[in-house]
Amino acid sequence: MSSTYSRENVPLSEPQEKPDSFGGSSHGSSDNGDADLKSKFPIRCSNAGGSADLEKETLVQQTPDKSPDKEISLKLQKTVTPGAASITPPIAPQPEATYPEGGLRAWLVVFGSFSGMLACFGLTMNAGGVLEAYISTHQLAGCDPSAVGWLFSIYIFFSFFCGLQIGPIFDAKGPRWLIFLGSVFLIAGNFGMASSTQYWHFLLSFSLASGLGTALIFTPAISAIAHFFAVRRGFATGLAATGGSIGGVVFPLVLQRLLDSLGWAWSIRISGFINLFLLCIANLLIRSRLPPKVGGSIWPDFHIFRQLNFAVTTAAVFFMEWGLFVPLTYLTSWALDSQIGSQAFAFQILAILNASSFFGRWIPGYLADRIGRFSTMVIMMTLCALALLVFFAPATFASQGKTPLAVLFALVFGFASGSNISLTPVCVGDLCDVEEYGRYYATCYTIVSIGCLTGLPIAGAILNRDEGNYGGLIAFTSACYAAGTVCFAIVRFRMGGWKMLAKC
Repeated sequence: MSSTYSRENVPLSEPQEKPDSFGGSSHGSSDNGDADLKSKFPIRCSNAGGSADLEKETLVQQTPDKSPDKEISLKLQKTVTPGAASITPPIAPQPEATYPEGGLRAWLVVFGSFSGMLACFGLTMNAGGVLEAYISTHQLAGCDPSAVGWLFSIYIFFSFFCGLQIGPIFDAKGPRWLIFLGSVFLIAGNFGMASSTQYWHFLLSFSLASGLGTALIFTPAISAIAHFFAVRRGFATGLAATGGSIGGVVFPLVLQRLLDSLGWAWSIRISGFINLFLLCIANLLIRSRLPPKVGGSIWPDFHIFRQLNFAVTTAAVFFMEWGLFVPLTYLTSWALDSQIGSQAFAFQILAILNASSFFGRWIPGYLADRIGRFSTMVIMMTLCALALLVFFAPATFASQGKTPLAVLFALVFGFASGSNISLTPVCVGDLCDVEEYGRYYATCYTIVSIGCLTGLPIAGAILNRDEGNYGGLIAFTSACYAAGTVCFAIVRFRMGGWKMLAKC
């Protein structure tokens, strides 16, 4: 029994000009075309009792885009004809993805991500210590620290938990609508927070609206960079992540000046207008490049936790985030309660930490591209733990010399913790294909968000138990960083062995 391949809507017996499967053309009969196709795509035939269906699969070549970012894709369109043998050619493998590693378009995406992260992290997350110190002594002066801490924990929880769905949607649909919706939620949250006077007002505007907006912006902003960089991904991601640290410098200083002269409402509204401008840039510049993964779904997949390296990496990030936001949120209150310098210094100490974080976001990224991402994370996590024990703890218990120790803590912890945000996505990206990056990153942070939700309330409860003494809070944060360091070290040695110079 003979089998025939044909183009759609063309009689099988009619000679025709057929495109070669790799871009050329040939003339001849349908049988000659069969030989060419069979040489490129071997077929498997079966006939059960002479009555099986014939599955004729028509090879359709899409015209390639002249853009270097587009890749030729082949589709196999199937039609079924009763009463013949079944023919099933295998699908041609997709070519391996390539990366520009630079160029105008790639760096514009980095700048767009920078602007987006400056907006979503600058005011609500990295300047969170200023917001916490103000509302806990003004609008929410009657609430205990644990209740106020829940507002910030819920915000951080939504910022990362919502990535469970956002990451896979980015993989399947791209970043454009996600960034736009995130901008709407974040700006609505900023202006709603400006008018907030009661606890539930802050819960809706800050915790829910701003948290959802941050998630919709942050996940695509980070994921889009991975479409343009592989070898230099750590450096490019770190450079974009400096937006958050610059926001953490600018917004505390802006609020310090505006709160006394204009009050809460207009200080937050002016900050909201700054964010609106930044988000316009993000909407214009953030784009994806690689096509969606064939057969990709927008649903998360927890089966990837069967991969041990991914599961342990998720545990490492969980412990890290469990402790990270405690100093960021309570540092200003700690300075005020410890009577270190003036009230202005309590605002400035957070700006010093974020200024140091600027260098801690891109320098470790540059280093990670040379000695390995997990190796760099082990070094930075160890440095965070040492900063807490060597500088923050003595500054808390010392009777004098608190100010120099506080500044040293802000500088060292700020630099080391900068990599906590910038290198984590790169480490996760080393464990998967780039087409699945959004799914892996979102699945990781779905678990991590539980730590973000509980970390600050636990810290607030510890502070209440110790009657305002920060020693227990420092011990909790140090233990989190120690556990995270061990987990990152496990993955590093599983990937690179005991060779200290192995790049992994």
